[in-house]
Amino acid sequence: MELAIGIVAAYLLGSVSAAIIVCRVMGLPDPRLDGSGNPGATNVKRLYGNKPAAITLAGDFLKGVIPVIIGHQLQWAPLDIILLGFAAFIGHLYPVFFGFRGGKGVATMLGVMLGLAWPIGLAVIGAWLFVAKVLKISSLSALIATFLAPFFWYLYGADSSWIWITALMTAILFWRHRSNIGRLLRGEESLIKKKAESKD
Repeated sequence: MELAIGIVAAYLLGSVSAAIIVCRVMGLPDPRLDGSGNPGATNVKRLYGNKPAAITLAGDFLKGVIPVIIGHQLQWAPLDIILLGFAAFIGHLYPVFFGFRGGKGVATMLGVMLGLAWPIGLAVIGAWLFVAKVLKISSLSALIATFLAPFFWYLYGADSSWIWITALMTAILFWRHRSNIGRLLRGEESLIKKKAESKD
């Protein structure tokens, strides 16, 4: 029963869209109505600049961290802990409070990784930052970093449930980025610093 309540609570936390709330509080248009239509930090950055994007990124990131940290504090089993993170991730993708139209899950997944074990979280975030710095393509950075995450867990000697559920999250994230993957293959994907209309 405790696990079921925890999963529901984590999903509801994940359903709180940082992008939409930040834009409303700052008097900005709904990010779902312009650019890519994606309520995430990348679209907010391209539409409205660094400050709302940074707050959005922090909010989405914390949604992944908080449930997992609580699971650790309650000394739940490894499978139960990562299920909390997975529920928050799904909540971000399909938020009940916003018509099940959410973001693509990168920041929330990174938050889950950091909450589970900070060395692996930092490794995944480091991979994202390195690729972003070199190639300057947000979607490619996310795809490479999250693709590496299950392998990082394997090398870390983590519980098998963490490896497999991370792999599932990666597969879902790739599916959510399928349009980005198509543009990457065609050489049409936008650069991180580009201010033109986003297709992210």
